[in-house]
Amino acid sequence: MNGTADVVVIGGGVLGAATAFELAGRGLSTVLLERTLPGRQGSGTTAGNLHIQAIHSRRPGQAVAVDNARLVPLQRATSDRWNTVAERLGRDVQIVRSGGFTVAETDDDLAELHRKAVWEHEAGIPTEVLDGDAARAAMPQLGDSVLGATWCPWDGYANSLLATPGFVAGAKAKGARVYTNSPVTALAPSGAGWRVESTVGTFSAGAVVNAAGPWIQSVAALAGARLRMAPLAIQMLETVRAPRFLPHLVQHIGIGLSVKQVLSGSVVIGGGWPAGDLHLGGTTPVLDASVAGNLADAVRVVPDVATLKLARAWTGPLAATPDEMPVIGEVPGLPGLFVEGGTYSFTFAPLWAETMADLIQGTTPAHDVADLGPARLLAAASEEVTV
Repeated sequence: MNGTADVVVIGGGVLGAATAFELAGRGLSTVLLERTLPGRQGSGTTAGNLHIQAIHSRRPGQAVAVDNARLVPLQRATSDRWNTVAERLGRDVQIVRSGGFTVAETDDDLAELHRKAVWEHEAGIPTEVLDGDAARAAMPQLGDSVLGATWCPWDGYANSLLATPGFVAGAKAKGARVYTNSPVTALAPSGAGWRVESTVGTFSAGAVVNAAGPWIQSVAALAGARLRMAPLAIQMLETVRAPRFLPHLVQHIGIGLSVKQVLSGSVVIGGGWPAGDLHLGGTTPVLDASVAGNLADAVRVVPDVATLKLARAWTGPLAATPDEMPVIGEVPGLPGLFVEGGTYSFTFAPLWAETMADLIQGTTPAHDVADLGPARLLAAASEEVTV
């Protein structure tokens, strides 16, 4: 098969699917290429949280703290866009605005809550700082170790198993051509655009969006771009179903922890505990130590979790960057080749889709993302990069 398109999007996770949906909705001829099936990797294994207030500073094993001050205005913006996702797609992806508590268990973490509350108020995100007693009065399920919390009514989650297929279906309805089980094998400039070779055929396009998640680095390498990325695998836990007892999303500002009870009744525990060594071509193993550590955190913060049996644990890959920040923008020296991914791609998916479409069309995005571009990730010629 040979074809042409205005844009080829590589990667059918939630971010690539949302971008294809946005591009096709703007009338651009769009091809979406997915190496397996949409949402089978990071997008389908994530907790699906919508992080509207500031996220945790560090997950276990994370060396660099997230720049929450930089991300908060973007979280405010993506929250607005999630409000219209179901209507735009014409289907329910189980977006639940349960509200959320971000908790602190140390004095340092408590100080971080107060700092982030200032950034959130400046961005227009409604958060309230509570001491431990007030937090437990508002949510009695919180444990005695909680020294304080911030409450945000906009926090919540979407069903990660429905969101990506929803964006894919929406993209198709707008005219996008979607090809599954179609890994990209070659990527090179061609004339004023790009030549994209895949197992399903070759496409010529004016622009290419590399939204390949943990494969971002290897896809970029096909075009000669040497990006410093740090893909890794994290793991998730889920309990058996139980009568409803946990009304809100609970996150931890200082460590990798999120706890919520989803619509089915099971409790999903996430937050970034590491899995075994990442195997992009196979299955990444669950680490028993991480299961134990994550459960211990969850039970300490929400003690009632201890009454539930663990039903399953699974792993999923992330497209992490060395500075733990998102990446979005055009690759320097390779006009028409764009990259998007990195930190909290699920939360940012509708905003990044809109931003990417603006960049491709030469329109100034609503939010400046120049500092989040891939230039900072380009490796020097003498620098060793493992792909």
